Amino acid sequence: MSVQNQPEANQFSNQSPNSCQRALIVEGGAMRGIFASGVLDAFMAQDFKPYDFAIGVSAGASNLVGYLADSPKRSYHVITELATSKDFYNPTRFVKGGDLVDVEWLWHQSNQQFPVDKKKFYSSMPFWAAVTNIETGKADYYRIDEHNADNAMVATAALPIAFKSTPCFSGGCFTDGGVADSIPVKEAYRRGARDITVILSHPLNYQKSESKTPWLVKKLLARTPGLADAMLERSKTYNEALAFIRNPPSDATIKVIAPPEDFPVKRLTMKKALLNQGYEMGINAGRDHINNLNGFAGLTDENCHFCI
Repeated sequence: MSVQNQPEANQFSNQSPNSCQRALIVEGGAMRGIFASGVLDAFMAQDFKPYDFAIGVSAGASNLVGYLADSPKRSYHVITELATSKDFYNPTRFVKGGDLVDVEWLWHQSNQQFPVDKKKFYSSMPFWAAVTNIETGKADYYRIDEHNADNAMVATAALPIAFKSTPCFSGGCFTDGGVADSIPVKEAYRRGARDITVILSHPLNYQKSESKTPWLVKKLLARTPGLADAMLERSKTYNEALAFIRNPPSDATIKVIAPPEDFPVKRLTMKKALLNQGYEMGINAGRDHINNLNGFAGLTDENCHFCI
């Protein structure tokens, strides 16, 4: 079994807390990922890449591909042109027993229609994609390279139930990383990051609610009880990550870039006009973030929520 295909969840368990690495975390959120695509395009426009490593989840991982390969608007095109296609999202196909969302098609079609400079992509900063192990319900983190990219990038976005073909590789089977770790900020801290920037897909006041149909989750995932438990714990895990962001350890600084409260894009929004609005909000937020860091906005601890 190739070393490159192993999850690296324990690689930095003994990392010195004084390493002060800078990490970029990008949350998923399906079509809500259009916000992060705008933020990252704003970063690219100013050649803003101050990070030592990045971790992405689901759509967040896909967004990072364009950023790390220095391919502006790639993610925008993937979301607005491919993710809105019936080849990707098809409720009729789902009713007939097929995939609601075909993430494998999306990944390969993205690479065909919007290819990136692979040399630049793989030589950029280390990049991990979070996946959820369907047996344990725990998160694994695969460092993306040329050997595992196809498997890991499909797995990180393989929504349970909605995508029927569970990706299996490296001795395990996996599903969407957002089930076990939607916002891997704790993982970034554990790997040595003490300056962490998080791009969220929900406004700052968002809190994830518990499942209203736990019996249905258990029934649909009866063959994988570990995954069912992870699904039912998802709101708790998500809200714990938010609590970590709001109250980080004393030796860490966490900066957050989040959509405004009037962000119009939902998980399954397909209207291009709304997606364009969400993208522009991301562009503006990315520019504001850089300006704030450069001191152009005159923000202080009192009026700078989460130290943006």
